[in-house]
Amino acid sequence: MVKFDRCKWMAACSQQDSLDLTEAKRIKRLKVDYSPPLLLNIGLALQHVLVQVSLCTLVVGALVEEAVRERISASVFFYSGICTLLQSYFGSRLPLVQAPSLDFLIPALVLLSAQAACREQCEKSKEFEAPTHPVRELQGMAVVAGLVQFSVGLSGLIGALLTRCGPLILTPVLCIMGFSVYREAALLCSDHWGLALLTVVLLVFLSQHLRSCSLPACLKLSQYPLFSMFSVLLSMLLVWAVCATLFHYGYIRPHSVPELLLKKTNFSTTQIQDWDVPNSSSLLFTDPTTPWLNPPLTGLGLPLLSGRSIAAGVAAGLSSSLSSQAVYVLTARLLKAPTPPAQACNRGLSMEGLGSILAGLLGAPVGLCSSVANACTLGLSQCGSRGTVQLAGVMLLILGVFLRLTQLLTSIPLAIHGAVLSMTYTVATATGITYLQYTDVDSGRNIFNTGFTVFMSLVLPCWFRMRSDFIYTGEPSLDIFLQSCLMLPVFLVSFLAFFLDHTVSGTLCERGFEQDQDTKKIRSLADKQHGASQSQEGMYEPPELVRRVLSLPGLRVIPFFACSSPDIDKIVETSPEMSSLLPQ
Repeated sequence: MVKFDRCKWMAACSQQDSLDLTEAKRIKRLKVDYSPPLLLNIGLALQHVLVQVSLCTLVVGALVEEAVRERISASVFFYSGICTLLQSYFGSRLPLVQAPSLDFLIPALVLLSAQAACREQCEKSKEFEAPTHPVRELQGMAVVAGLVQFSVGLSGLIGALLTRCGPLILTPVLCIMGFSVYREAALLCSDHWGLALLTVVLLVFLSQHLRSCSLPACLKLSQYPLFSMFSVLLSMLLVWAVCATLFHYGYIRPHSVPELLLKKTNFSTTQIQDWDVPNSSSLLFTDPTTPWLNPPLTGLGLPLLSGRSIAAGVAAGLSSSLSSQAVYVLTARLLKAPTPPAQACNRGLSMEGLGSILAGLLGAPVGLCSSVANACTLGLSQCGSRGTVQLAGVMLLILGVFLRLTQLLTSIPLAIHGAVLSMTYTVATATGITYLQYTDVDSGRNIFNTGFTVFMSLVLPCWFRMRSDFIYTGEPSLDIFLQSCLMLPVFLVSFLAFFLDHTVSGTLCERGFEQDQDTKKIRSLADKQHGASQSQEGMYEPPELVRRVLSLPGLRVIPFFACSSPDIDKIVETSPEMSSLLPQ
């Protein structure tokens, strides 16, 4: 007979209660309506800003000259702040920071390569051509991309497609979304592999090994796992301090993005080989001659809408629309929330389109979409407060106005940015793999479809990047559009995964779907088994004033019906009369 040990039993119960309490606190922090303390909120918002700086440094640094890099970056920060506030208040309502991405960088590089080739051809033929600033054509690309995003959002096309995307589509899309930045991240890390490795080690140690550690109980914020929540912020600041010390004593010399592009790759070198090499003395500290204020107004003229910029803009708009929908699903998954409904996705994409149009019209060379890196930071910090992202949007507005602050943050060494992008994008890849649990992972159909889409979406962009002259139709605009689409991994994987999943025969259970016996509707098993911790209405419904405007009879038609919630018929249930209580 086993003797009952009351002390051990009470200790086990106490430990289980402690684990349940910890899990309850963690789930509470993941809710979008959670309000963290002021100091915690400021630190988390600053962390989002630094992650956004990593993306902006990569995209803007590869597209514009060093002389105007800081002013262009300030403009991008300003419009990112505006679009972030629009997204959190009127869009999808998810805590998402808006930023430039690879969906705009790759078509922009293709466009710049076409500009360089056109100039070389004109010089050889000795024909006169009116000079145009390349940034103006990039602005035109941003405006066209925004129009595509806005049109797709209002039409409800993407929201309708999302309802037909099961786990076998989300898995390769999210995996490729994480893999898509590996080349650019390695390029940034090559600035100094030692600093990049130190940043990665600190990120892993703080976010994983110290994720359950907290401050002493005597301190006010002792209940929060601060090391894990601020793993990105602490890692960047610590390595930045180390880099500043080494730079002061002359042990390292940071590089710029054009320098790395020129040395490490043959792609798009024709448009950067004449750029000035930056002065390394200004890469870590602000320049005293730089003015403090920088009004975010256009200084290069209105956007130039040419056939080439329109073609690149359409490709960027389509790819960013697909990428944003995947980011919505990724964010909801990390926050343990329901999958966003179609109307929330449509509103979010419409707000991104407005942000891209505004940015392109007023001087930014790229459009905006939901940031994958910032969404993955929510998974590392385990805090998904909407108020934190709104505060980050305000910080981006301030950063865009004060040029000295922009110069300070953009002086962070590229190796740190590369390490941050490497670590954050891995969360997207791992989250995509989790969707396989809802499917038959031993099915030959699923194995082939997943492997084929992932492999081809990595191989084809790499091959077309090396053979940029392979596509030649005689029409430059069509060449730019096809080359841009075939070099965008997210666009390719979305098309291949959707096509194969809906054309290769397979059962609903095999694909991760089920059919409701009452309504006969088909729904994903991932939507059924996930997202019970938060209500869909509280997360995705816009403010009351916006709901009233969208519910007006004149606005419940095309093109606004896709952004409003469907009417729900209220059914009043009445209890049946009991015959035993009737008078005889």
